[in-house]
Order: sequence, then structure tokens, then C-alpha cells
Amino acid sequence: MLTEGALRFDELDVDGDDLYWVESRPEEQGRYAAMRHTGSGEPTEVTPPGHSARTLVHEYGGGSFAVSEGVSYYSNFSDQRLYRRPVDGSADPVALTPEVPLRYADAAIDRRRGRLVCVVEDHRREGREAENYLAAVATDGAAVAAEPVRLHAGFDFYSSPRLSPDGRQLAWICWNHPNMPWDGTELWLAGIAADGGLADPRRIAGNAAGQVSVIEPQWGPDGTLYFVSDHSGWWNIQRWDGEGFAPLKSMAAEFGQPQWEFSMSSYAVLDERRLVARYANAEGHRLGVLDVESGRLEEIGTPFNSFGYFTAAWRGRIVCAAAGPGAGTAIVAIDPLSGEVETLRASSGPELDPSYVSEAEPIAFPTAGGQTAHAYYYPPNNPGFAAPAGELPPLLTFIHGGPTGATGPGFSLAVQFWTTRGFAVVDVNYRGSTGFGTAYRRLLNGNWGVADREDCEAAAGFLVARGDVDGSRLAIRGGSAGGYTTLCALTFGEVFTAGASYFGVSDVAALARDTHKFESRYLDSLIGPYPEREDLYRQRSPINAVNRLSCPVIFLQGLEDRIVPPDQAERMVGELRRKGLPVAYLAFAGEQHGFRQAANIRRAAEAELSFYGRIFGFAPAGNIEPVEIANL
Repeated sequence: MLTEGALRFDELDVDGDDLYWVESRPEEQGRYAAMRHTGSGEPTEVTPPGHSARTLVHEYGGGSFAVSEGVSYYSNFSDQRLYRRPVDGSADPVALTPEVPLRYADAAIDRRRGRLVCVVEDHRREGREAENYLAAVATDGAAVAAEPVRLHAGFDFYSSPRLSPDGRQLAWICWNHPNMPWDGTELWLAGIAADGGLADPRRIAGNAAGQVSVIEPQWGPDGTLYFVSDHSGWWNIQRWDGEGFAPLKSMAAEFGQPQWEFSMSSYAVLDERRLVARYANAEGHRLGVLDVESGRLEEIGTPFNSFGYFTAAWRGRIVCAAAGPGAGTAIVAIDPLSGEVETLRASSGPELDPSYVSEAEPIAFPTAGGQTAHAYYYPPNNPGFAAPAGELPPLLTFIHGGPTGATGPGFSLAVQFWTTRGFAVVDVNYRGSTGFGTAYRRLLNGNWGVADREDCEAAAGFLVARGDVDGSRLAIRGGSAGGYTTLCALTFGEVFTAGASYFGVSDVAALARDTHKFESRYLDSLIGPYPEREDLYRQRSPINAVNRLSCPVIFLQGLEDRIVPPDQAERMVGELRRKGLPVAYLAFAGEQHGFRQAANIRRAAEAELSFYGRIFGFAPAGNIEPVEIANL
């Protein structure tokens, strides 16, 4: 069930009466397909067989697809070129860009001038980091061999080029090292000159000091420019009036999310008077309609508790990706007045019987420094089985990636995989996570590998003290940055008795030296500038303290991962083997940062289950392939 029919949704868009989105398919080796829904019948695919609508700008991608007047434009994964194709499939794809190491993302369609305005990432300068800029690409394919026409350059990063409805103005986001888009960005605005260039480009929000995060610019149908800013301490929606900006509603809630990918959206414009938005804080995730004049926010009651990827109103309804306590993510259309829901595309084929579902319990618990951290707790639940009398369940602590990400209470098969097998799960929003305001998010600055580890240990300790779980069987797992937290907890702490690292960081100095441009200065804020604070990097790298690690670990790694290269896992595995600790290592060919192929997702889950069975002394249910564990 983890992979059968499982889909991930991104990049919702509307063109006329049709709805579009991009979905990734584990059963097709993680291929990304652009889809069209006309309002009746089954959705149809826009991208042809053999093409995958996925860009590698910033490595994480997003913003790979755009559509206008029945014509689609997309970045193809295998060659990173832009293509044009009618959405009805009446013609073959036409390449719009040359076969050179350029990548394209987040295109806005400039119909008046027959071009795409997009972010370009140029990898042609050998030995130097990629160059990012805004550029225009002709949509007729006649100039396929030509260079993209540069419109704006000079910043390290660009995102979100957005054309006004009349095509006369362009808004965009840009920022410089060492900031990430949730640290500090700038919103710029320019007119479009007669020759297609930018006239009078100027910063209108954010600041060069990188103290305010400005994200998600969108235009209303009347030419009003909206965006999200955290200058108040929370990401709230603002409106630009031509001279300044003001919040539509000041509220202790996040109306935005960290922009790890292009085209992420937390709100959408319904009409001249209303926006629809998801907002979150410690009390949960909600959906509401915001009146742009009065600032009144009216919550919409739905069966969901997690929302994302909004698009403009479609056939009078709100369209977004949403999940609920017992239902996985789906593309849904919601009536803004009645709250009536129509599911347009479900993410998972087979449905889990509700009696098996473990629902999230939000918990807040004390942690180091007198602070409070947050998590969601899921008790084990399987109606066909009961624990032996007096026995408490093992606990599996989930650590989200990012690290400036967040976990929500929405249904997750990845969680239910464990709770149906007798594990309790706690999914931690440690200090640094999004959804609790800017101050909480910045508590991780300078403290990565410390505060996140402390909060995971505190969450486990809280549940042990409450009598929910067995304190002698505490495991921790995470991917990417969550893998780093996992390895820190196992190396520098004494709470957990086993763990699983999915493409996790073991050497933060190596990560600082050998990662892609988007994150190459991220650790300046999380740990300190490198190499000036090389001492901190040595202290916080589990690879340098293997002598302190004394419990079993399983490592799972994609061999084509450029964000956290395989060397990070392999060096750690080698040290543990030499030390004589039980250790398992599974490497997956063809996988990058995050597993996308169905067979590999299944194998990784079963290997992790097999690993815990051997370590905790139980026989896992089902006919699963055991994992090889060295030194056991």
C-alpha cells in the first residue's frame, strides 16, 4: 500500500475551464507526469511517454510545468530542456531550448510577447558555482539554439517571476548567500519595456540585510499584488498598493511555508474580494477564506487537517492538495460556501480500513533551556492484535527533513506502516520547524545537531514518563537533515537504542564543502561560517565521534544523490563495521535525494522493519526479505 497507486502532487494550475497538476509515480521509477482534468471523466496525461516533467534547478526542483490557451510547457528531466506540446496530444513535443547545461524553472507565460519568463540555472562555468538569473525563452521554437534572453541578474538566487494580468509588470523574489528563502529575501517589481526588457526594476519589500522572508507573490485579477512576509514574526499575507504594503490580517499563524521547491503555494486568489489560504500554528492546520477589504477570515469546515498547493478558483471552487486524519493526500475541489468536497485525484489506490488508522495526537512537551517543543503522537493500532499483558510498545521517533520543514497531522501511510505493526510513532516538530512563528524557526540557528537532538530525546522521554511506550525500545529515524539528527541522537545522546538514517549527513564539514549551490551556505546560519568555525563542524559531525556510538544503525542511500553524496553514509558504515557495532547498509542505484522508485521504497521499508525485528527480538509479520546486518 505504500506504493500501489501512490502519487505525490505538485504545481496546480488552471487554464480556462481545465485544471492541471504534476504527479510523481513510484511505479514508473518516480516519473513526473503533467495531468489535465476537464471537469468530467478521468484525468488525462499531458506529457508524452518517456518524458518526465521535473526540473533540477536548486536540485529540489518544482515549477517544472506551465500551461496557457491549451498549450503546455515543461522541463524534461532527462535533458533539462524546455518543451512545448498541445495539451490534447495532437502534436509531438517541440524543444524550445538548446542542448547545453542550462536548467529552467518556475515559468510565467507572457502571451503578449510569445515567451516564457523563467528562472535559469547555468552550469556551464566549470569549477565555479552555477549562475542563476531571470530570462525569457521564445515559445515558438524558432530560436531553439539561441541563448535565453537575460532580464535580470546579479543575485545568487531567483524565484517566482509573476506577470501582472495586463502583462505590463513583473514581480519576482531574489536573495543572496548565505540566506535561504525562509531567512531573508527581497520582492522586486519592474515594468515591461517596449523591447521586452525590464523598466525601473526596484525592491519593494524585504531588505538586503536578509532579516525578513518574503515569499509567494501573486497577482489578483484587478492588478493587486499580494505576497507573504514574516516581518511581524509570522508569515502573514500582505497587499502592495503601489507605494507601500500592509497585512490583510495580522495573526499569530503561518500563512506560508519554507520554499524548498519552486511554485509552492499556501494561498490562492479567488476573485477581487477574496483569497483562500491555509494557515497553521500550534493549534493545528486550517483552511479559510480571507476578505481582502475587511480582513475577516472565515474558516471552512472540511474533513482535512493538512493543505497545500493551491490554485486559482476552478469552476467556482477552491482546488488544493489536502489530507485528513484517515485519508491520504488528494487533489480536491471545495465549495467555499458549503464546504462540500469532490475528490478529483486520490494519491493512493488501496484504502486502509478506518479501524486500522492511528490518528495524530498533538503534544507539547518541555525541552532544554526551558523551551517547549511540539510533535504528533500516534499510538499503535491494529484491531486484529493485542499486546501481551503489561507490555508497552516500542517507539519510533520520526524526524522530518529540511531541517526547516515541518510535519503535519495529515494521514500518512509511512506512519501507518509502523502503527499497524505494533509500533508507537512520534513525529517531532523540533525547534527550527515551520508553523510556530519566525522566533521558533530561528531557535535552530547556531544549534543544528543540538536543539533538534534535544527535542527528539525530550519527546521520547515525555512519552516514556507518560506511560505510553517502552523506554528500553526507543528507535529514531529520519532522512536527509532528519538523518543527521538521527545520527547525532545515536552518537551524542543516550536515549535511543537503534536508528535508521536515510541519506543522512554524517560529516557536516563535508556537506559544507561538497553540496550544491542552493544549500552551500545554509550551514552558516545553522552551525556557523565555514571554515572559520571548523571546530564546531568537527564537534557536531557524528563521523568524528564514532567511539561514542554504541547502538545498532541501518543506513539507506541513493547512489546518485548529489545533495548528500553516498560517501557520507559509506564512511560511517565503514567505521561502525571496524568498531564491531551491528550495522546494515542498503545502497540503491538510480535513486537521488529521496527514494522515488516503488521497488526501492518497498525494499527500504521492509529492510528497516527486518532490522528492528533483529535488534528488538521479534519476528516481523509477512514474507519479507531479511536485511544483512554486520557484526550481529
